[in-house]
Amino acid sequence: MTNVIQLFIIGTLLGGVYALMASGLTLIFGVMRIVNLAHAIFIFMGAYLAYGMFLWFGMDPFVSLIVTIPAMFLVGAGVYLLLFPRLEGSPRFTESTVLLSFGVAIIIEGIFAYLFTGIYRLTTPSYGTGAYRFGGIFVPQAQLYAAAVSAVLLLLLGALLFGTRTGHSIRATMQNRMAAQIVGVNVRRASTIAFGVGIALAGASGSLVSFLFTFFPSGHWQWIAILLSLIVLGGMGSLKGALIGALVLSIIAAYVSNWLGPMWSPMTFFLALFLTLLIRPQGLYGKPMEV
Repeated sequence: MTNVIQLFIIGTLLGGVYALMASGLTLIFGVMRIVNLAHAIFIFMGAYLAYGMFLWFGMDPFVSLIVTIPAMFLVGAGVYLLLFPRLEGSPRFTESTVLLSFGVAIIIEGIFAYLFTGIYRLTTPSYGTGAYRFGGIFVPQAQLYAAAVSAVLLLLLGALLFGTRTGHSIRATMQNRMAAQIVGVNVRRASTIAFGVGIALAGASGSLVSFLFTFFPSGHWQWIAILLSLIVLGGMGSLKGALIGALVLSIIAAYVSNWLGPMWSPMTFFLALFLTLLIRPQGLYGKPMEV
C-alpha cells in the first residue's frame, strides 16, 4: 500500500509540471489553431537558459524564471510576427503551421547541437536529490517545488485569461476568431500575446525541466510526442483538459514504470494518443470535429 501511495504522489507532482508544459501548447492551438511542433524545443531553450545562468552565475533555476519568462515571451512574440501572419487566410492554415513549426524546431535543434553538442545537461541545485520523509513515504523536494511553482504559474495564467481585458480578448479569439474581430477585438494583437504567453510558459517549464530531467538538443522530439498526447486526451485548445490529461497520464505512467520498467513509461502517453484518436478524436473537453 505504501508503494501505491508513493507512486501516486510522484505521478501527481510530475503531472503538475507536465500540465505547465502542455498549457502553452494548447493555448496556442486554441487561439490560433497552430499545431506548434517546436513547442518542446522552446522548452529546451528555457532549460538551456536556466542551465547557463546556473553554470555561469550560480543562479537557482527558480530564480532564473525572472529571466526566462520575459525573455521567452519576447522570443515567442517575435517568432509569431515573423512567421505566422503570412499564413493567415490560407485554407490549409493548420496544416501549414505543422510544417512551418517543424522547420523551426529543426533549425533551433541544429543551433543547440552546434553550441552545446549532444551532451546530456542537468542543473544540480541543492534540493535536486533531497526529499521529505513521512513514515515510509518520501516526497522528492525537486518535484514538490516544481509542482508548486507550476500551480502558481497556471493560476496566474487563469488570472490573465479571466481577469484582464487582454485575457478576454484572447478567450474571445479562442471561441470564434471572426466574431471577435467583428466586435472590435484586435485578433493580431491577441494572437501575438497568446503566442508569446504560450512560449513564456514553455520557457518557465524549461527552467523546471533543467533540474528534473536531463536534456540534449534532439531530445525534444520525445517530449513533443508526450505533450501532444496530453492535449489530445484533454481536448485540443482546452486548458482544463490539458491539466486533467497531464495528471491522469503522469500517474498512470508512474505505475507502469514501476511495474513494467522505465522503458515502458513513454508508451503510456503514445498508447493514450492512439486510443484517443481512435475512440474520441475531440478528447475529453474538446469540441467535436466538424465534418
